Amino acid sequence: MRKNSIYKLLLAGAIPLLLVSCFAAKEYERPEMEEVSEELYRTDNLPQDSLNMAMISWTEIFTDPILKNHIEEGLENNIDIRIAIQQMLAAEAYVKQGKAGFFPTLNVGPAINHQILSRNSQFGSFFDGSITQYDITGNLSWEADIWGKIRSNERAFTAAYLQSEAAHKAVKTQLIATMANTYYQLLSLDEQLRIAEETLETRKSSLETTEALKDAGNVTEVGVQQTKAQLHTAEALVVDLKNQIRLLENSFSILLGEGPQQVKRTDLSKQAINTPLNTGVPSQLLRNRPDVIAAEYGLINAFELTNAARADFYPSLTVTASGGFQSLELDKLLNANSLFANLGASLLQPIFNKRQIKTQYEVSQAQQQEALLNFKQTILVAGREVSDALSNYNASAERISILKNEYEAYNKASDYSEELLNNGLVNYLEVLTARENALNSQLNLINAEYNKLSSIVNLYKALGGGWQ
Repeated sequence: MRKNSIYKLLLAGAIPLLLVSCFAAKEYERPEMEEVSEELYRTDNLPQDSLNMAMISWTEIFTDPILKNHIEEGLENNIDIRIAIQQMLAAEAYVKQGKAGFFPTLNVGPAINHQILSRNSQFGSFFDGSITQYDITGNLSWEADIWGKIRSNERAFTAAYLQSEAAHKAVKTQLIATMANTYYQLLSLDEQLRIAEETLETRKSSLETTEALKDAGNVTEVGVQQTKAQLHTAEALVVDLKNQIRLLENSFSILLGEGPQQVKRTDLSKQAINTPLNTGVPSQLLRNRPDVIAAEYGLINAFELTNAARADFYPSLTVTASGGFQSLELDKLLNANSLFANLGASLLQPIFNKRQIKTQYEVSQAQQQEALLNFKQTILVAGREVSDALSNYNASAERISILKNEYEAYNKASDYSEELLNNGLVNYLEVLTARENALNSQLNLINAEYNKLSSIVNLYKALGGGWQ
């Protein structure tokens, strides 16, 4: 009889394994993405091939050795990168927990139970009013994954880990782009400061010339004061640029994971990104952009949690076993006659549970739809960023050409006006205006050169480059 009971329990435990294949949870399939179309990028010159600058390592994109050293240091020490790594480690621990869900739980431990009995009870008089029991018991419990709940939870944990891994890559991509843009901005400010300081020296000399012209009767005191005002404008510009450089160096130091300090760098004129601006096809964003990859893993996580929530509606089969030593006398606890064992199996079907299961299922469905919409939104944002970067690059290239011509014209106008002033043929106000226009045009030209470099960096990031 005992053997028959054991066989029946083993059979009850084996049946769920056979049912798993019949009642497996749904398999994830990537939804149809209308957002990923040829029109995702807004450009007139969209290459229709798989060539994509995102596939190139950042070490080849950036040629400045000092910038490359800064990026390597940032990838190693940046706080956001280190936080992302810790998040990956936490997610990995949950993956291990999910895999362990298929195994039984086992608890072993000694126990002492002293019970004071009523002397008028059935056992009180027999045991002289109290009883002390010693035991060493092992309890084993195993839940059969009939409906794929455990497997769905394991897949959800795995998707969460892969999402954290993609998020780490996204942080890496963002860090590289931010460091490159900040570095180029520092170089452009350095160049603007150089021009401002040269202008300041020139205006000091102009003030002396203007005072001499006033003594000669060629200009009035108004011209002298206007020249002084331009001198002070240049002084204020120098102060402002030095402050901007200092603040930007502080920000760059934080990216390096260090305290505020001076940043080593080269010149703007030495910067060049010669990589062809190939954007590939929009569908490549699904495997190149870390944030898009992370968004899809977020969708997979929500999908599998919905599977697990659906499984809660169905009965759960649990097989339990316990055994060990049990004795009323401590010195006989490890005796062979103290051995005991229990085997059992239970099938539990939820009926009324304050609507908790249904609520959790409805919440998981809503969260799955939210994850799907977030996935689609991430793709649309990616397409917009690529389009923005392409547009900014084209606009910056055009502006550089125009601003060069503008600066040459203003520079010549400034030289001609000063020459005419010395001959008394123009008003001094024309000279001041020509000088101011030439300075502003030169500063705008530097900004346009920075914007061109920045747009290439942003395009590289928008296409998913940087983490390779």
